Amino acid sequence: MKVLNLIRWKNLLLLVLVQTLLKYALFPVFPVNSALQDWQFAILVLATLCLASAGNIINDIYDVETDTVNKPHRVIIGRFISESTAYNLFMALNVVGVGLGFYLSHAIGKSSFFALFVIISALLYLYASYLKRSCLIGNIIISILVSLSLIIVGLFDLIPAITFENQDNQRMVFKLILGYAGMAFLLNFIREIVKDIEDINGDYVAGMQTLPILIGRNRASKVAFVLSCIPLLGLVYYLITYLYSKPLEVGYFTFFIIGPMLYILFELFGAKSKKDYHKISNALKLVMLTGVLSLLLYPLTLT
Repeated sequence: MKVLNLIRWKNLLLLVLVQTLLKYALFPVFPVNSALQDWQFAILVLATLCLASAGNIINDIYDVETDTVNKPHRVIIGRFISESTAYNLFMALNVVGVGLGFYLSHAIGKSSFFALFVIISALLYLYASYLKRSCLIGNIIISILVSLSLIIVGLFDLIPAITFENQDNQRMVFKLILGYAGMAFLLNFIREIVKDIEDINGDYVAGMQTLPILIGRNRASKVAFVLSCIPLLGLVYYLITYLYSKPLEVGYFTFFIIGPMLYILFELFGAKSKKDYHKISNALKLVMLTGVLSLLLYPLTLT
C-alpha cells in the first residue's frame, strides 16, 4: 500500500480515466480514424503511467525535507521505503516507460515521437531536482506535463491516421483535445500555486523560491484568485456560445464545474489557514475530475 501511495495511485487513476474516455467516449462519436489498436492504446497508457509514477517517486525523494515539515504523516521515503529502493524503482519505471514509448513510436511509423517520452522523463527529473525550487517555472513545467497526458493520445492515435479525406474531422477532434488540455493546464497551474501557499513553511525551510515565499501568502492567494477567473470565464463563454441549446450539458457544466469554480473563488478570497488552502486544492482536483467526466456527455448528446 505504501508503494501505491508513493506513486500517487489516485492521480494515476485520473490519468487512466481521461485517456480512456478520450479514446472510447470522444473518438467514436464523430467518428475518427485511429492509428492505435486497443492493445497498442493500452501500451500508451502504461507508458504514461510508468513515467508519471517515476515522476512522483523522484519528487518524493527530493521532497523529504519539506514534507517532514508540511506533511510529516505522509512521509514514505526513509520511513517505510528506503531511498535506494525508491530510486531503483524510479529508474526501472523510467526504463519501462521510455522503452514502451520507443516501441510504440516505431509501431505507428512515427519514430520521432519517441523523443516525447525522453523529454517527459527528463523534465520530471529536472522538476523534482531543481525547477520546482524556482518561482513559477516548476509550476508551469508540471502543468504542461499534465496537459501533455491528454495531447499524447491525439498525437499517437489521430495524427498518424490523417488522410486527405478525413483531415477535417481528425483536426476538429484534436482541437477538442487541445481545449481539454488547455483547461487541465490552467487548473493544475492554479492548484500548484495553492499547494505552494499551503506548503510555504516547509518550502521556506528547504530554501525554495516559490511564489508565496517571494511575494507573500496573501498576494499569492490573490494571484490564484485572478487566475481562477480565467477558466471560469472561459467555461461560461463556452456554455453560452456552444451549449445553450443542450440542457443536459448546460446542467452538468453549471452544477459540477462552474459551481465548484465559484466555490473556489469564494474560498480563495477569504482563505487564511493551511486547512483553507488544502480544501481549495481538493476542490480544484474535484473540478479536474468532473471536467474529465464531461467527456461522457459526447456519446449521450451527439449520438
